[in-house]
Amino acid sequence: MADSTVIVPSLAIRPERSDPPDLPKFPEVEREASTLNGSERTPPRRRRQLSEEYAHSPSPPRIHRRRHYLPVEDPTRRQRSPEADSRSPTPERGRALARTRSRSVSYSRSRSVSYSRSPSYSRSRSRSYSPSMSRSASPPPKRRRRGTYQAESVSPPPARRRRPLPDVDYQRALERERQAAEREEKEVKPFDPKAEYQRLLDLRSGGTYVPPARLRALQSQIVEGNPKEHQRLAWDNLKKGINGLINKVNKSNIREIVQDIFKQNLIRGRGLFVRSIMRAQAASLPFTPVYAAVAAIVNTKLPQIGELLVARLIIQFRKAYRRNDKPVCISSTMFLAHVCNYQVAHEIFILQILHLLLERPTDDSVEIAVGFMREVGMFLAKASAPANNGVFERFRAILHEGQLEPRTQYMIESLFLIRKNEYRDHPDIAEELDLVEEEDQITHMIGLDDELNGEDILNVFKFDPDYEENEAKYKDIREEILGAEDDAGEISDESEVSSEDEGEDNPSEQKKMEIQDMTNRNLVNLRRTIYLTIRSSMDFEECCHKLMRINLAQGQEVEMVNMIIECCSQEKIYSKFYGLIGERFCKMNRFWKSTFAEAFKTYYDTIHRFETNKIRNIAKFCAHLLASDGLDWEVLDCVHLNEDETTASSRIFLKILFQDMVEETGIKTVVERFNDPERDKQAAFRGILPRDNPSDTRFAINFFTIIGLGAVTEDLRGYLQMAMEKAKEKI
Repeated sequence: MADSTVIVPSLAIRPERSDPPDLPKFPEVEREASTLNGSERTPPRRRRQLSEEYAHSPSPPRIHRRRHYLPVEDPTRRQRSPEADSRSPTPERGRALARTRSRSVSYSRSRSVSYSRSPSYSRSRSRSYSPSMSRSASPPPKRRRRGTYQAESVSPPPARRRRPLPDVDYQRALERERQAAEREEKEVKPFDPKAEYQRLLDLRSGGTYVPPARLRALQSQIVEGNPKEHQRLAWDNLKKGINGLINKVNKSNIREIVQDIFKQNLIRGRGLFVRSIMRAQAASLPFTPVYAAVAAIVNTKLPQIGELLVARLIIQFRKAYRRNDKPVCISSTMFLAHVCNYQVAHEIFILQILHLLLERPTDDSVEIAVGFMREVGMFLAKASAPANNGVFERFRAILHEGQLEPRTQYMIESLFLIRKNEYRDHPDIAEELDLVEEEDQITHMIGLDDELNGEDILNVFKFDPDYEENEAKYKDIREEILGAEDDAGEISDESEVSSEDEGEDNPSEQKKMEIQDMTNRNLVNLRRTIYLTIRSSMDFEECCHKLMRINLAQGQEVEMVNMIIECCSQEKIYSKFYGLIGERFCKMNRFWKSTFAEAFKTYYDTIHRFETNKIRNIAKFCAHLLASDGLDWEVLDCVHLNEDETTASSRIFLKILFQDMVEETGIKTVVERFNDPERDKQAAFRGILPRDNPSDTRFAINFFTIIGLGAVTEDLRGYLQMAMEKAKEKI
């Protein structure tokens, strides 16, 4: 070990440490040393391969260093401290350093370099955590930096020429070469709008944003002379329009949204409409009644869309039932239930679904059946009461078997409680969504086991050679459905544009333009003021005085009358306070009298919309006005007392009306007024006491007899008897 050690001789006087001037560099040697030392991030396997190659290659050139250095003064170098001077090397420290370097000096996770007389370099990594012991008592000096002192002879020996090393990262080298080749081969091509538009079409699913102006320019260039691309563009716009309208619909704007939906070509896009409404319903189950109302309105005008919707819902339920897909089954049955509530589909398949779910009851099937019955139970009870009772008997039998989980049993019990409360929280049709008359609705007879065709081909684009002709046909259908609203809208838009131009030309006229509030905020405030005035009054005279002081715009007098009648109808028990207010207004002015007469006809025509308590209060209010001569009896000309033109609600209204009139004026006065030939009221009583048809006459006699006013029909009985005798004579 001592023979292979290089003894570092003692240095000369070293008053100051300075940096040497720049020494010549040898790139090949430095690259070789850095590669072997591992300064570059080279994989271990590659390092071992390089080490083996260098072990068998000629030895690299050695840099002969002179150990006798001369100090080089550097005026820019700061002076060393006395502590640093005290650590200057001495002959003893030089010998100790030589003995220390003869051993393997290892530091934690650092490289150790051993200098020997061998012509080849030996460099290795040491991972030992125990530093080697020095023979000297003094601590090991810090490792000197290379080139700290200038050597006496700086000319190195000529280095041997080595072959260049291969690239360490082969994949990165290939990638660089490929990119360089692409840059060289790339040529500047002219802008092609068709290719750019096709690229945007391919990337539209990835969320690429295109400014509208640029998109319109590209579309105009790509569509010219290409009818297929024009139809594809119209198809995309149709799909976006239907999806946007379906996503925006709710209870408050359903009327406006339905009109906008009819403006789209629903015949061509019926598949898109059905798919969009089914996806929206599955994503938001609480909005199912709204989507069912939209489908019911569209079904009244375009029945093929309603039939396609029911068919696809049944197909979806079948697939989900076979796959045991519970969420899809729940969404499908809920949508089918509300579609049946609007009578778009017949109730026969409701019983088929319930039979399928309850034939072999499981926890999931019973849960789906309970949810389905919760939505459709009220309609089924009205349409088919025996079938409804049979379904609940089956639920009761399943509950008594006790083979289900307690959670499912509790759901069945809650369903019985809902039935007991007459589906108060689960109506078949909400009041805000009752937009379709029963006479206008078209019901489709589709069974659960029928062979159905979902017509999935309607969901994709298909070129139509008769596109322009079909668009013109749907335009006629749209005008038939919506009327002249589109033309009026276009005219209004043109008038708005022209008015804006005139306003820009004439700023004085623009300042005079009035702003109208179309949100009905003023009307709501007026109704609130009238309601608070009525509630805060002590008696009817004070109330009438306050109401007359309210400033009413032209046409708002009807709101005053309607608020008085609505406040009267909301009372639990009729209050004569409202009748006195109406009497005072009717006797105050002829205008108010005619307004209350119009209100009487309006409420009689819509009396079926009110509850029984409200019907009673409104009838007593009108009876007070008629008995006190606040209203003329000519208002009764709207009443036609026969079996065809009356409903249960209207008959209740007439019963309470006539009975209350008798209570206030007496039966004798009522009979005299009905039979007085001198007064010009006989024309008004032709509907109440009909004489043109014996069946209607008999119906009127029976009605007045049942309510206790048979004295009114004495003349009518004589007329009926004479008519019967004449009929017998003819026979």
